[in-house]
Amino acid sequence: MAHYAHADIPVVAVSRRYAWIVFALTFGLLISDYMSRQVLNAVFPLLKNEWHLSDAQLGSLSGIVALMVGLLTVPLSMLADRWGRVKSLTLMALLWSVATLACGLSESFEQMFAARFFVGIGEAAYGSVGIALVLSVFPPSLRATLTGAFMAGGMLGSVMGMALGGVLAEHLGWRWAFAGMAIFGIILALIYPALIREKKVMAQTQVLRKQRPSLRGVINNKSVLCAYMGSGLQLFVAASMMAWIPSFMNRSYHMAADKAGIAAAVFVLISGAGMVICGMLSDRLCRQQPERKIVLAIIYCVLCCVLLCTGFRMTPGVPQLVLIGLGMFLVAGTTGPSGAMVANLTHAAIHGTAFATLTLVNNLLGLAPGPFVTGILADRVELAQALALVPLVSLAAAFVFYNAKRHYQRDIAGVHAQADAREAIPA
Repeated sequence: MAHYAHADIPVVAVSRRYAWIVFALTFGLLISDYMSRQVLNAVFPLLKNEWHLSDAQLGSLSGIVALMVGLLTVPLSMLADRWGRVKSLTLMALLWSVATLACGLSESFEQMFAARFFVGIGEAAYGSVGIALVLSVFPPSLRATLTGAFMAGGMLGSVMGMALGGVLAEHLGWRWAFAGMAIFGIILALIYPALIREKKVMAQTQVLRKQRPSLRGVINNKSVLCAYMGSGLQLFVAASMMAWIPSFMNRSYHMAADKAGIAAAVFVLISGAGMVICGMLSDRLCRQQPERKIVLAIIYCVLCCVLLCTGFRMTPGVPQLVLIGLGMFLVAGTTGPSGAMVANLTHAAIHGTAFATLTLVNNLLGLAPGPFVTGILADRVELAQALALVPLVSLAAAFVFYNAKRHYQRDIAGVHAQADAREAIPA
């Protein structure tokens, strides 16, 4: 049975204990998702030496996952809503876990690429479907908290994947790094449908709206288009850093795979903390003037560029690591302001589609090409020099956000006017 917190948002009536079980298991699978995705970065040096791979090939193994996520997020999310979220999430987890195991059994670059392709298919819609399921069993007062916690799970999974993967690779071999992530995912995927029942978490009442806004509202103003593009461009830099810092620590600081993975995990943790703190700062400073969030996004981009470009050009040592750490703190800082812009610039009834569009652009413009392009650059110059060039993309992101600021007031007024016009239509 379902009750409704808002006219169009069903909330399933389950016990609080059961709701937290749903959250814990769904959150656990999200961690598995990112562990399987990011463990590859920890074993880059070992794969490069054993298979004599170019940096472009290594980057493509990382980028193919994000590419598939970007291409399939929207259609697979829609399919999951029709077929059943619990069944869909279980199938997704089994697919990416088995594909991760196949990575550990691969004997060539081509086999590894094919396995990573299926990792991407399995992970494509997990984030959007998983958070939809979690939010459906909690009251509205917890939705912002749960969404923030769920997003942080991606960073936690990345840290665990790189750190644990590096340790397993160093002591047992790189194949066991993949196997460890796969076993964890398979166990959780088998437990998930045993404890979470489809009928118990599905809202049975159909949602009625007096008038559904056009999906063109997802892309019908310049500011929201700039929000998508600015976010994607900045995540180009973030994805490149997360993919290649383990290799940078191996090559520039001569760290073994386990120590390089742990060091990279620290930088990812710094980035995750920065994402949360920068978002909180944006909300606190821009409560009365939301357009100031765009100014902060521009500042985050410019400072990130300066710090990372300068840091990677320095000689190895503590000062270099400090500057890189400061840059990593800001590299994902635009996530909060970008999400707020998308929410403000689109009608509430199509927020799901709007955020799926944001995910699509983030992956196709940033997360997929970032590691690959960086690998191509690293094949032509040293990796440190390539990492010093990549942050220049942040200046392009800053320019796009600046264009959003120019049109923001007019576009937000247009969104409000359209919403008022719909409410004036008799039921």
